[in-house]
Formats: sequence, C-alpha cells, structure tokens
Amino acid sequence: MPAARPRIDLKATHVSALQLALRTRDGAELAEQLRQAWGDVGAAFDGEALCLDLSELPPGPPLEVPALLALLRQWRLCPVAVIGAAHLPEPDRDALRAAGLAWSDEAPTAAAEPPAAAVAPAPSAPAAASVSTLVIDRPLRSGQQVYARDADLVVLGLVSHGAEVIADGHIHVYGALRGRAIAGAKGRTDARIWAHSLEAELLAVAGTFRTSEKPLPAEVLAKPAQVRLVATADGERLVFEPLKF
Repeated sequence: MPAARPRIDLKATHVSALQLALRTRDGAELAEQLRQAWGDVGAAFDGEALCLDLSELPPGPPLEVPALLALLRQWRLCPVAVIGAAHLPEPDRDALRAAGLAWSDEAPTAAAEPPAAAVAPAPSAPAAASVSTLVIDRPLRSGQQVYARDADLVVLGLVSHGAEVIADGHIHVYGALRGRAIAGAKGRTDARIWAHSLEAELLAVAGTFRTSEKPLPAEVLAKPAQVRLVATADGERLVFEPLKF
C-alpha cells in the first residue's frame, strides 16, 4: 500500500504584533523619527511582528513600500500586516499587496481617543476596566511570553531579559522586570505598569514606547516604580515615578 500522505491542518491562531501608525511618506523623516524614538538601528527590537496602521497616512507621492519595509527591518521589526488602508490610492494598495502583507481595509478599533492635554490622565471610566486578572505565579524566562487578553496581568516573580508580558489592562510585576512589558495593548491610555524593580528592556502603554537605549531615570532604575501615560501639548509620553512604601 502507498504510504499515507501527511495531513495538512489549517487553523486560526492569534499572533501578538506591535502596531505602528505611519503618518509620513518621507523615508528620511520616518528614519529620523525612529532614531529619536528607539535609538540606533538594530538595538531596540528583536524581530517582533509589526502591523502598519495607515489610517493617518496623508496623500502624497506613491508609497515606496520596499524601501519602507527595509527601513523598518533595520530596527529588527518584522512587518507582517497593514490596517486602515481603505483611503489609499490604488497604486499604494497594489504595492502593499505585492509585498505580501496581510491586509485589512478596516480602520483600527483598538486605538483610544487621546485625552485632552493635561498633566495627568483622567480617571478611567468603569466601563473601561479590565473584566478579569491573569495571575502568573512563576518566574518568566527568556523567550517566554504571556498575554492577558481583556485583563490585567499579575506576575509573582521575575520577568527575565528576553521575556515579554502583554496586557490589555494593567501590568503588575512583583519582582524584577527586566524583559519587555506592554500595557494597554488595545489602546487603554489609563493602563499602568508597576514593578518591584524596574529594569525593563522595553516599556509601552497604549502604543507609546521606551526602550533601554534611553536609560531609565536614576530615581526608578532597579527600584519599585510605576509607568503611566500622560498627554502634553507635544503629544503623549511615558512618565516614570518611584513608589514609596
């Protein structure tokens, strides 16, 4: 009898990806923005999947997609998909399809409207609160990732270099936070990160990032601290505050 052919299984899955809103068609301008945000090429990321949000891309000359993707890969990001492309002219859409990116015309639904400029964010509405909490009662080693979907995340131990914790709500780390922490992954601007010892490689709240290329303030480095997002006249930024016990 002929040997049985291997079965092909096609299953739906969830892939965690960073999301980057593209607001310029100028490659040099984008490169400068990347340098200001994440420092030298190759230093900030480690091959993370990236979804390009094109809903705010202004009109202009044709989008140079191969050059754009090559630029993002210099920072070791891996573009895999685009969203919010319905308004783009057909040449741009054709170029994006030719690059093999996964596709959605829908505008992003995760991004929240930024609060009015203020020193601190407004208190979160009860409806925005996480519906549950995911508790991890073990250390997380390099290469491990935990995602608390529609929930807060509590880690009772170390988050090692190379590990990643993601939550749609808040993140609490009752140990040293040395890996990557992404709170408010679906756009919750009131989400916060708390750590017993803040030493992270990457911190993000609702899409605003900071990497270890820009050292943490001395008053919070390797100390109990919280990270939150505030809105200013120049845009949103992360604030780092020591915790006093």
